[in-house]
Amino acid sequence: MHKKPIVYPYIPNSAPETKAQMMKEVGVTDPMQLYEEIPEHLKYKQSMQLPEPILDEYSIRRHTDEILSKNKTCDDYLCFLGAGCAQHFVPAVCDEINGRGEFLTAYVGESMGDHGKWQALFEYCSLMGELMDMDVLSIPMYDGGQAASTSLRMANRINDRKKVLLPATMNPEIAMIVKNYLSSVPQPEIQIVTIGFDINTGLMDLNDLKKNMSNDVAAVFIENPSYLGFIETQAEEIGKIARRAGAEFIVYTDPISLGVMEAPANYGATITCGDYHPLGLHLGAGGCQGGFIATNDDMKYVSEFKDLMYGLTDTIQEGELGFGEVLYDRTSYGSRDKGKEFTGTSTGLWAITAGVYLSLMGPKGMEEVGTTIMQNSQYAAKKISQVPGVKIQMSSPFFKEFVVNFDMTGKSVAQINKRLLEFKIFGGKDLSRDFPQLGQSALYCVTEVHQHKDLDKLAYALQGAVSC
Repeated sequence: MHKKPIVYPYIPNSAPETKAQMMKEVGVTDPMQLYEEIPEHLKYKQSMQLPEPILDEYSIRRHTDEILSKNKTCDDYLCFLGAGCAQHFVPAVCDEINGRGEFLTAYVGESMGDHGKWQALFEYCSLMGELMDMDVLSIPMYDGGQAASTSLRMANRINDRKKVLLPATMNPEIAMIVKNYLSSVPQPEIQIVTIGFDINTGLMDLNDLKKNMSNDVAAVFIENPSYLGFIETQAEEIGKIARRAGAEFIVYTDPISLGVMEAPANYGATITCGDYHPLGLHLGAGGCQGGFIATNDDMKYVSEFKDLMYGLTDTIQEGELGFGEVLYDRTSYGSRDKGKEFTGTSTGLWAITAGVYLSLMGPKGMEEVGTTIMQNSQYAAKKISQVPGVKIQMSSPFFKEFVVNFDMTGKSVAQINKRLLEFKIFGGKDLSRDFPQLGQSALYCVTEVHQHKDLDKLAYALQGAVSC
């Protein structure tokens, strides 16, 4: 018996007569003719075992909610996961502004009909420039990994050198992006050298750095604060070593730390980059992130930015200023295949949100949130270190993340994290695979959203987890 065609109210053009008209226009009689270039052995010929379709909005919404309710979120559990994407407080005004139609529906690349978007992005760049104590930013990139990769490519173009030095403590996910991105450079591809670290402090091994410095090094790259949380107190010396050899000094930083930490530009960074996720953005299952790159106002650097930039210009109305794209020819939009790098869809909505956050917080607010994070993380580390068999791995100062070692408990991080779930706690990031030299260690993240009662509960739960 032939089944009656189904019209899906939430899938456009699913009505049979509409599909028939579309197929007639393109000259096909069977939708599979549109996929003729796909080899036969890759086509699935059997019926797919799918449930009956749900055709009304209420039922599909209820079905979806039932599936999603199986997830446990940071609203349900205490979360101490960070490692590049941490839970921070999002002021209500951030969601209010980024939900406005002229921003929410605005494509980032061109003006089109999205009035005010260019000014909003200009304000974001201005606020970030003040935070970084640098002059120039482009529109935001996809994420911090993209920003780190492009920063290194910029250095390569500036001095035409083919080697970069990265810290062994680098975020493994960003390191993979960098490796992939640099391998696409026309031959010879950029060589990556990893610089060792002191396992007791986390700090870069300066002797290893000096040994690997040469006149073919394009850039020395550090994270500060580092992926493992510690503050690279040798950053100024690292910068001097890099610049003496004619290399760029690139610092990947957490922008929310800069209310209490010195901006990288003020200890020698020639390029600053990072991810502005902490600035008013929610946790979004891998989304809600955006990369930034900042430099001083020097055409040596400005001309190597790959992305669009927004600036001020005079209008036909005397005394009035407008906002528009500047130095357009640098980009792949302006130079096509001769562009510095390819520029694609960006994360403009999140940049506007970060701008809202920074304008709301101001210098005093950024200082207060940074101080709160440092105080909370210090309190947490002290409480955790009192649990028998548990120790804080590294002795260096840290910002919001720190390494906790469980070797003396006889339990793995995986076992402890599983036990913490019974207390409705997401434990720290297991480092045993990426950093086996640290043993059974986890990276714990503490931010301004945690109260002392949360940290007391964590210490209590850890004591239970290691003793059972």
